[in-house]
Amino acid sequence: MEFDLEYNCERPHLIIPEYGRHIQKLVDHCIALENIEERNTMAKAIVDVMGNLQPHLRDVPDFKHKLWDQLFIMSDFKLEVDSPYEKPERAELEAKPEALAYPKSASKYRFYGNNIQTMIDVALTWEEGEAREALYFAIANHMKKCYLNWNKDTVDDAVIFEHLKELSHNKINLVNRDEALSEIKDFNRKRKPSNNKGRNDQKKKNYKSN
Repeated sequence: MEFDLEYNCERPHLIIPEYGRHIQKLVDHCIALENIEERNTMAKAIVDVMGNLQPHLRDVPDFKHKLWDQLFIMSDFKLEVDSPYEKPERAELEAKPEALAYPKSASKYRFYGNNIQTMIDVALTWEEGEAREALYFAIANHMKKCYLNWNKDTVDDAVIFEHLKELSHNKINLVNRDEALSEIKDFNRKRKPSNNKGRNDQKKKNYKSN
């Protein structure tokens, strides 16, 4: 006794594998029908079966439109039927999206991140006063924290002030100020342990007592 086995690698490629090979064969048969009325009837029946196979699509807005589009895609855009929706175009579906411009930092101090320049530009738009001065030192402290995350050692405040001056195009000058930035220990301060452990122990005790 001999069996004529058919392997998937020898079968035609499935355009949308989620619907299976039987639906693909129905679509191919629908394309081969010569009568337009028979094609229309069979196409509507195929769309109904596809909806039953993918019930989650019912939560998608205008899911019927999506099913019809998938039907045309599975037919390789060869199916000619009276669709209730506009037939999708191959060129439109195969069009590649425009490439997004990768953000590039003009600064040579990449360890500060790209947002630090935005923070500096915004600070320069503030009115003169204590609020703007406080913002300057807040930015400098953030730069010091970023520097320590990158260097993992130590850094003098004068280095941060010089970098801030350079990034602001000499508009922010904190070099000769008496105020110092935060200490390294303030950045590395550990968080206090939470009380979850004590609560979990109490729950275990109550569970054992019950």
